[in-house]
Order: sequence, then structure tokens, then C-alpha cells
Amino acid sequence: MCREMKREPAWVAAIRLALLEGRVDVPSVVEEANLIPGRERTVRDVLSTMADRGLLEPVDEDVYVPGSVLLNSDRFDLDFDRASDGGAHRWKSSV
Repeated sequence: MCREMKREPAWVAAIRLALLEGRVDVPSVVEEANLIPGRERTVRDVLSTMADRGLLEPVDEDVYVPGSVLLNSDRFDLDFDRASDGGAHRWKSSV
């Protein structure tokens, strides 16, 4: 995360939204990642690449749901007891 601008990578925001909301689209990623206006094309590219890799599954134009890679991940059981604003992407540690 860019602490000065309170922004994070689009892929982190997309994974968080996919796991917490069950649905990802371009406007929600732009908002979640606190991106500046005009980054929609970049987010579309990120979401498309994530779909190509099985992380997301397209259901409509620029709308995705969690893909098989996320659903079958051993990291699917997140510890939300310690999640904070902007921190839900932190995985439960087994250490």
C-alpha cells in the first residue's frame, strides 16, 4: 500500500472484494483501492489478467466472481477477528 496516498494495488482490492463481497467490478475496485479517476482501463486489464489466471471468473462485461484458484486456495479461511479497515487482505498466519 502507498501509505502517503492511502492507495493499494488493484489486485489486492479485487481479491478482498471477491472474498468479502463475492463480486468484483471496475468501479468497486477503483473505490476500494482508493485509485485516482482515470485508472479504470488499468483495473480492467488487471481483472482480465486475474480471470485468465483463474483467480476470477467473468459473469458479465467487467463483472467477476471468485474463480477456482481463489475458491480452492488454502488461504480461503481468513481470520476476520483481527481484520481492520484496509487490512482484510491479511491472511491468517499459522505461525
